[in-house]
Amino acid sequence: MAERVRTDEEIRDDVLDELEWDPAIPEASQIGVAVDNGVVTLSGVVDSYPVKRAAEEAARRVEGVRAIANDIEVRVPSAGVRSDTDIAAAATNALEWDSQVPSDRIKVVVRNGWVTLEGTVDWHYQKEAAERDVRNLQGVRGVTNLIKVAAPQISPAEVKARIERALERSAQLEAQRINVQVEDGKLILTGRVRSMAERDQVEAAAWSTKGVSEVENRIVVSP
Repeated sequence: MAERVRTDEEIRDDVLDELEWDPAIPEASQIGVAVDNGVVTLSGVVDSYPVKRAAEEAARRVEGVRAIANDIEVRVPSAGVRSDTDIAAAATNALEWDSQVPSDRIKVVVRNGWVTLEGTVDWHYQKEAAERDVRNLQGVRGVTNLIKVAAPQISPAEVKARIERALERSAQLEAQRINVQVEDGKLILTGRVRSMAERDQVEAAAWSTKGVSEVENRIVVSP
């Protein structure tokens, strides 16, 4: 028997419930939710970037969500406003304190409270760690992560084999439904999964493979 496709109204109600349930989103009542064919659009105003991120993560957890457009605006209260110079200094210090991050290879640019990270690292987890270090700093309105992952010389066939083994180890994913192509260190993922959480899991497996400098995730969410 085919699984029933959830309606946009059902998805919207569940997203709203998830926002209300999450303690990391104290301003849930200020966030608007619209759903069109499984694509969720978040709107409204919150007072910090971590809350905006938490709202997006909450929506990702809801069954039937195919994609998310996060249009939430961050307006930092006057008491929390910091100059771009102060934010840049705090971000630089945070990167230097993190032993996972090669801070000497990362450049921080701040404009109107928005932090942009640039540079090159060896692993994707280092790129993610750098973003985590700065996004929770006081006064930050958003983060653009332009850090690149340098690709060492490695056999494309070996990269593909590692990805497929990682997918097969996951009891929740069907590796045969995912196709992996490798082009000059860039992975192209195609296929179908049942939820955004599964789609994210496949991409995480791709990024955790040494030799991957870029991932293009074309996987379709088909509940």
